[in-house]
Amino acid sequence: MYRVILPLALFLTSSIAAQTGLAPLSVEKIMRDPKWIGSSPSGAFWSRDGKKLWFLWNPEKEISDSLYYISLPGKIPVKATAAEKTALQDEGGYVYNHKRTAAVYASKGDIYWTELKSGRIQKITSTTGQESNPLFSFSGNKIVYTRESNLYAWDISSGLTEQLTNIKTGESSAAPSSGSGRAGFTSAVSATAGNNPQEQWLQKDQLAWFQVLRERKEKKEKAEAYTRSLPKEKEMRSFPFEGRNIQGLSISPDGRFIHFRVFRPVSSGKSTIVPSYVTETGFTTDITARSKVGGPQAGSELYIYDRDRDSLYTLKPDSIPGIRDLPDYVKDYPKTAEEKSKKPVNRGISFGNVSWSPTGLYAILEVRSLDNKDRWLMRFDTTGGRFSLLDRQRDEAWIGGPGIGGFRDVSGWVDEHRFWFRSEKTGYSHLYLTDMRTGETRALSSGNYEVQSAQLSLDKKFFYLSTNEVHPGEQHFYRLRISDGQKEQLTRGTGAHQVSLSPDEKTLAILYSTPTRPWELYLQDNKAGALPEQITFRGRSDEFNSYPWREPELIRFTARDGAGVYARLYKPDKPHPGKPAVLFVHGAGYLQNAHKWWSSYFREFMFNNLLAENGYYVMDIDYRGSAGYGRDWRTGIYRHMGGKDLTDHVDAVQYLVKEFGVDPSRIGIYGGSYGGFISLMALFTEPDVFAAGAALRPVTDWANYNHGYTSNILNEPFTDSIAYRRSSPLYFAEGLKGHLLICHGMVDVNVHYQDAVKLAQRLIELGKDNWELASYPLEDHGFVEPSSWTDEYKRIFKLFERVLKR
Repeated sequence: MYRVILPLALFLTSSIAAQTGLAPLSVEKIMRDPKWIGSSPSGAFWSRDGKKLWFLWNPEKEISDSLYYISLPGKIPVKATAAEKTALQDEGGYVYNHKRTAAVYASKGDIYWTELKSGRIQKITSTTGQESNPLFSFSGNKIVYTRESNLYAWDISSGLTEQLTNIKTGESSAAPSSGSGRAGFTSAVSATAGNNPQEQWLQKDQLAWFQVLRERKEKKEKAEAYTRSLPKEKEMRSFPFEGRNIQGLSISPDGRFIHFRVFRPVSSGKSTIVPSYVTETGFTTDITARSKVGGPQAGSELYIYDRDRDSLYTLKPDSIPGIRDLPDYVKDYPKTAEEKSKKPVNRGISFGNVSWSPTGLYAILEVRSLDNKDRWLMRFDTTGGRFSLLDRQRDEAWIGGPGIGGFRDVSGWVDEHRFWFRSEKTGYSHLYLTDMRTGETRALSSGNYEVQSAQLSLDKKFFYLSTNEVHPGEQHFYRLRISDGQKEQLTRGTGAHQVSLSPDEKTLAILYSTPTRPWELYLQDNKAGALPEQITFRGRSDEFNSYPWREPELIRFTARDGAGVYARLYKPDKPHPGKPAVLFVHGAGYLQNAHKWWSSYFREFMFNNLLAENGYYVMDIDYRGSAGYGRDWRTGIYRHMGGKDLTDHVDAVQYLVKEFGVDPSRIGIYGGSYGGFISLMALFTEPDVFAAGAALRPVTDWANYNHGYTSNILNEPFTDSIAYRRSSPLYFAEGLKGHLLICHGMVDVNVHYQDAVKLAQRLIELGKDNWELASYPLEDHGFVEPSSWTDEYKRIFKLFERVLKR
């Protein structure tokens, strides 16, 4: 149970229903600016000392959310002042030493060091340049930071600043070379004259005609010759990387190793343009947008420089296990004799972050294949300068899942010899621990559920986890003991708990919600069975409370292949005599909506209530490809979007027909983005199942979409044309029989308006006359104007009323 302490003002108003009232619902009422619903807090985080909890909130119904905080033990929300926001920005960048007795941070381009116990703050740099990315190194005795793409070290005891690298931007004709001395990475070689004949002739002509220029050149050359003749100090070693960029420059905790990534810039392909027609100037403006799937992708190399041994190490692709393994889908494309004669080549790779053990004995490198079929965790042993494999995760679809899509803050070190990470190797994202001394890896969690977040405790004896172990549609917070894997559930109550743990680990800040109650902020002692205390009370306005919102029933039906599909079901109190039904399709593909907390699709939640109020059965399913159900569900759409994800919806219709007697000739479907895509595929490829559909901002041709998302699921158009051919609605438009509404924002920089235009032309050429396109000149992918939301959903409701209740 949750303990609720209501402010007196709320006692005085909560019993008084809003004067306007909501019943009966209408599109105009529910699609107003969402501030009428109430204000939910978000983004809760603690101050460094744990005395304040910060969060975003908008109880005053301003243009946007503002920053608020509560102080312990008062717990009364206070709006932050401008000065408090500035101070918080500095604190937010704190990087602690190993003992957590001191911290460093960057503020306004300078570096600061603070002793936590005394509160003393010392400014380390004061320059016109920009210093950033401070951290402790050299066993905590020095602070290393970046200035203009170079590393500098400030000695805490002496105050001496030492330049560690000498990186210069530009071009160099030399390759990385061996040498002695400190590390210098020089990628610039300048010359007085250019390399082309025009510049060389021009320089020669200038010197021939101007005596002053000749005299100055002679003096400069004599001065340079004198400087070269002087005894030299040990020079920084030069590592030129011609035409390439250096990123991720950092240093090991002991200060011995410097590591960095090298990228060779590639053309990202032709960029698209999104025209904006309604502008302040009255002229059409072109918005430069993204490239399309299949464009050139930049790989990277990783270098580790040993300052003590003056040695440069790099991980050679040939040494990575399985680097030449081809994906299974290539079997669908028989090779020619010439192709068979060629030797296999290494796949392209990219490097993520480097994670050093606490004293710098080991480093773990994340390596990914550019086709995203492999993720390797490679181990670097500093004693011998050797690379070896720690873990390989191979997925014939694509690597993904909670905590696996990236490296930072989702892995780390328990101690000097034990590294933790997450993997989907069992089919669900779970936590693993590898001992560097023995090479043994053991699972800390297991089962048919996902570990959605993980945080190591201060004493390094526990992990704090968020999982959906209780139910795929719930999120709870646990404490897991590393020694034996025992878990203790810390949160209770049906719904979702998004938890921020206080710095001293004594208090949980919880954002909690249910299907009909938006997020509110609670505080709870960090122990099982503790009672949460509610802090905010503005998630639901009086007007919102004046309507008896239906809580959708969370059900599970069986698909044709035996899989269990979770769904939200809205049942009408008074079904229409024709027994119509509508399916809502959530967007994003990899997203969960059949759950037990407040949905980000709150407008659709209200619209589904409106439909139920008007006699419709409504279902909202977590089809194949949705989040929260493990690897097989996540990748169930691989190489065929509009396959199992669509048949799941067809099977949902059969469930409604069987269980509630819904008329199979009166079925509608609607959704946005990926939901719009599914709506199109439903009407084009299952025309006898769906009588009407509304496709909002839909993808009509996947070859038009971006690379990161699309190439994971369908590979690339020129390598897997089969996948694109069977997944793009444009190729199936001739199947349209029912009534189709397309709605699209014209300045959509995500799914471009071009998709809607291409489909419109295709439908025109096919002679179809049962469709319409509604265009919104000032809307991007996510609509922002209430007038646009209202117009769009009035059209959807009108479509269903006209077709499904005929």
